Amino acid sequence: MRILVTGGAGFLGSHLCERLLNDGHEVVAIDNLFTGRKLNIAHLLKHPNFEFVRHDVIDPFKFEVDQIYNLACPASPPHYQYNPIKTIKTSVMGAINCLGLAKRTRARVFQASTSEVYGDPQVHPQPETYWGHVSASPSARGPGCSRPPRRRSMVTRRSTRSRRAIGAT
Repeated sequence: MRILVTGGAGFLGSHLCERLLNDGHEVVAIDNLFTGRKLNIAHLLKHPNFEFVRHDVIDPFKFEVDQIYNLACPASPPHYQYNPIKTIKTSVMGAINCLGLAKRTRARVFQASTSEVYGDPQVHPQPETYWGHVSASPSARGPGCSRPPRRRSMVTRRSTRSRRAIGAT
C-alpha cells in the first residue's frame, strides 16, 4: 500500500513511518518542520520506499495513496500557543485537505488529535479511563470545528486522541 503520513517528521509521525516501512508499505511523509525535525526521519531518507516532502497541510496537496494518517498539528502547549491561529488552520484546513484527497483517491483516513480537545484536566497524569473536564453544552464547544459533519460522506475515516505525555498511565 502507498500511505501518506502528515506530520511525518514529528515524534509520532516518524515512528509511524518507520513501522509502515518495516511492514512493507510505500510511505510519503509531509511536514512543514514547524515542530517536526528532519533529524527524526534522517535514517529513512535513503529507504527506497520513503519519500519526504516539505509541505504545509494548510495548502492543498495531491498524492496517489491508499491510506492517510493525519498527525499534522502542534501538540505541545508552547508550540500551539506560539501561533494559535496557525494551529487552528493546521487542524481544520489540514483535515479538510486530507478528506478531500481521501475522497478523490478513495483512501482511508486516520485522524489524530491531542487530548487538549477535552479541556483542562483535573487529574495528573491522566489515565486512559479519564474522559476530560469539558462542558457538554453546545455554547461551550466553540464554533463547530470539533463537531462531526451531519451529512454522510464517501470517505472512510477513523479518529483518536493522543496522550499528553508518552507513557501516561
